[in-house]
Amino acid sequence: MKLISIIFYPLRLLWRGFAWFFRRRPWYVKILSSLLMLVVAIVLYLGAVDIDLFGLFGRSPSMLDVRNTRPPQASEIYSDDGVMIGKFFSENRTPVTYKDVSPAFWQALIDTEDERFYSHPGVDIPSLFAAMKDYVVKDDPRGASTLTQQLAKNLFRMRSDDYSTGLLGRVPGMRMLVVKSKEWVTAMKLEWNFSKEEILTMYANTVDFGSNAYGINTASKTYFGVAPSELKPEQAAVLVGMLKATTTYNPRLHPEQSMQRRNVVLQNMLAHGHLTQQQYDTLSVKPIELDYRVEKVYDGLATYFREAIVDEMRPWCRSRRVDLYADGLKIYTTIDTRLQQYAEEAAREQMRQVQASFNSHWAQTTPWRDAIGREIPNFIENIAQRTDRFKELQKRFGEQTDSIWHYMNERHPVKVFSYDGPVEYNMSTMDSIRYMVRFMHCGFVVMEPDTRYVRAWVGDLDFDTWKYDKVTALRQPGSTFKLFVYTEAMQQGLTPCTTRSDSYVSIGDWHPHNADGTVSDSYMTLRVAFARSINTVAAKLGNELGIDRVANTARKMGIKSHLEEVPSLALGASDVSLLELLNSYATVVNDGRMGPPVLVSRILDRDGNEIYRASNEQEQAISYRSAFLMQQMLMACIHGTSWNLRQYIAPFMGDTDFGGKTGTSNNHSDAWFMGVTPHLVCGAWVGGEYRAIHFRTGALGQGNVTALPICGLFFRKVFSDDRFSYYRVKFKPCQDASISSNQWLCGAGYTPVDTTLSPGEYHFDDEEDEEEQQDYYDETPEADGNEE
Repeated sequence: MKLISIIFYPLRLLWRGFAWFFRRRPWYVKILSSLLMLVVAIVLYLGAVDIDLFGLFGRSPSMLDVRNTRPPQASEIYSDDGVMIGKFFSENRTPVTYKDVSPAFWQALIDTEDERFYSHPGVDIPSLFAAMKDYVVKDDPRGASTLTQQLAKNLFRMRSDDYSTGLLGRVPGMRMLVVKSKEWVTAMKLEWNFSKEEILTMYANTVDFGSNAYGINTASKTYFGVAPSELKPEQAAVLVGMLKATTTYNPRLHPEQSMQRRNVVLQNMLAHGHLTQQQYDTLSVKPIELDYRVEKVYDGLATYFREAIVDEMRPWCRSRRVDLYADGLKIYTTIDTRLQQYAEEAAREQMRQVQASFNSHWAQTTPWRDAIGREIPNFIENIAQRTDRFKELQKRFGEQTDSIWHYMNERHPVKVFSYDGPVEYNMSTMDSIRYMVRFMHCGFVVMEPDTRYVRAWVGDLDFDTWKYDKVTALRQPGSTFKLFVYTEAMQQGLTPCTTRSDSYVSIGDWHPHNADGTVSDSYMTLRVAFARSINTVAAKLGNELGIDRVANTARKMGIKSHLEEVPSLALGASDVSLLELLNSYATVVNDGRMGPPVLVSRILDRDGNEIYRASNEQEQAISYRSAFLMQQMLMACIHGTSWNLRQYIAPFMGDTDFGGKTGTSNNHSDAWFMGVTPHLVCGAWVGGEYRAIHFRTGALGQGNVTALPICGLFFRKVFSDDRFSYYRVKFKPCQDASISSNQWLCGAGYTPVDTTLSPGEYHFDDEEDEEEQQDYYDETPEADGNEE
C-alpha cells in the first residue's frame, strides 16, 4: 500500500491544483474542464501503459510489432509436379484477401460483432460505457470489445508470458484492467497503421472457429466444404455466430443452439438492411447443412515422406530459426505424385500377395521364432509391456500384475488394419498384438541418380497404423552389400572378368557358405559370382581386398550408418537403411559421383522470397572406370539372382538398360532388391516389423520373390506411361578409351542361370552367412500402439 501511495502522490498534488482552479468558476466551465481533465487523464494513463512507466504495466506491443505482425500460418508442401500434397501446421491457418471472402460474411460479422466498426478509432466509447452500466445493473452484461480489440487480443495474446502485467498486475483486481488497457492501446495502433478493410481481413484470418480451423479460409472448408468466396448468407451467419462461443455454438456438436445463434445473426443482418424480410423468413427456417471435415497434419499424399522432410530440415530450421509449422512457408519437394501413386500401388499389390503367402505358410502356428526355429517365449508379452495400455494399467494397479494382465486379456472392440480397410473385432489387447505382429512390412523408395531427387517414398503399408518408417529403418542388407565389395575390387584394378574360386573358406572363426550349402569347387569370373551372388567368392574377396577398405568405399558411396569392420561385413552383417543403400547404388549409376538424397528442392517464405535451395554439389566417390564396370555387373544380375525382374521389364528391354541386385539376410528376416536404370533407380525392402517374424524357406522369403516384384511392378507401370518416356534410355557407351570390352564381356566364361527353375528349385539365392546371433532376433522396434 505504501508503494501505491508513493506512485499516486503526484496525482494527488495535481488534483489539489485542479480543485483550487475550479473554485469560484461558472458551472459550465467546471463541466468542460472536468471532461477535458478526464480526457487528458485517460491519454496520460494509456501513454503510461504503452511505455510501461516505472515497470507498472509490463511490456506492450510496439508500433514496429504491430506493423510487422505475423500470426502463425500453415506451411504448404508441394510436389515437383505442382500438386499440394499436405501441410505442416500447429494452427491450421491459410490467409485470404478481403476480395476472397463472400460479402455476406463481412456484413454478418460487422452487424453482429461491431456495428460502429467504420466510425470508431479502435475503441468504441459508447459501447464501453454501456457495458459498464450493464455490469452494474444486469446479470448478463454486453461485450464492449470492438473487432479491432479482438484482433489485438488474437495477434498478441496480452495474457501470455510474453506480455506481463507489471507491478500493478500483482494487485488484486488490477490485472484485468491492465490487460484491457493494453488491448485498447494496441487496437488504436492497428487503426493508425491499417485500413478498415485490412483490419477486417486480418481479423478473419486469425480468429479461431473451433475444430482446429483458424481463419475464415479453413473454417469455410471445414464446416461447409466451400471456399470463403462461396459462403452463402446462412453459412456465414453460422460461422459468425460461433465467434461468441466456438464450442457452445458449434453446428456439429450443438446443432440446435447453433441454429438459434445463426438466426440471431440473420436478425442483425435484417436490422441493418443486409437482408430483406423475405430472405430472413426463408433462411431462418432452413436446417444447417454441413459438409464437415477436419483437416489434419497427416492428411494428404506421401505421409511418410513428409515426416522425413521434418527430420531432414530440422538442423536447417534450427540454424535459421524457421518454424515449419507456423511460418507459412511454401515447401517444394522432389516427389512426383504420379510416380508416388505407382509406387504405392506396386507396394500394396505385392504385399497383399506376400501376406497371403505368409498367412498360408504359418497357418495357425506362431511365427515368432528364434534362429533355430524355436518359438520365442514371452514374445507377445514383451511387446505388450511397451504399449500405452500396459503403462496406463501399471500406473493404476502398480505391482498388482494379475489385475494388469486381466485387463490386457479382456475383450473389447478393437479397430485394426486390413488390406480392405480398417476392421473392428471384439478382441483383447493381447489378441490385437498377436494379430498385428503377423503382418509383413515393406519400404520402397525411388530416386533419380543424376539429380539425387527422391521421386517416390513408401515408408510402409499404412501410416495411421505403423508410424515407423521402413525407408530409414536400419536392417541387415544381405547380399545387396556386395556392391561395395566388388566396387572396391574394381577400385583395386580387378575387372568383371577376373576369376576367383567358389570353394569352402574359413576366415578366423567365421565359416561362410553359399545359400544352398554347396560349392562348385571351380573358378568363375567376378561377373558370374556377383550375378549368382556366390557368398564364398564375396567373403574371400572382402578379406583379400581389406574389409576396412570395403567399408571406406561404402561410406564414400553413401552409407552413413556405422559399419562393423569384421569379415562378415562383406555379406551384409551391419545394419543400413534402404535410403542410404539406394543412394549408394545411384552413385554407381551416376558414373561414380555421389551426392546426398534430395527431398526438398527449395523453400519460399510467406512473402514469396526464396530462403532455401538444395545444393546440387556432387563429388567423385569412386573412379569412372569402377562405376562403369559395376554398371555392367548390375546388368548381368538380371540373368542371375535377379532373373525374376525380366518378366516385368521384357517389353522395355529393347530401348532401356536394366540391372539390379537381390539380398536376403539371416533366416529370410530381411529381403531386398535394388533396381537400376540409367535415369531411375529404386529399392525395396520386405520383412517383419520384428526380426523374429519371417518365412522359413528361401523359396518364399528371398529378395527375388518378395522384394523384387515391387520394383518390377513399379518399372512396368512407369515405362508403360508415355509421360515418362524420357526414363527409357540405355547407359552411355564407355567414355574411357583405356577400358576395353574384354574387361567386362567374358564370353563363354559366363553361363546364365537356368530361369526355367521354379522359385522352390532355385538355389542361387544370396543369403548372408547363417551365423546365428540371437540378439538379431531380440532387437525390436518400439510398439506402435495399433489398438484404437
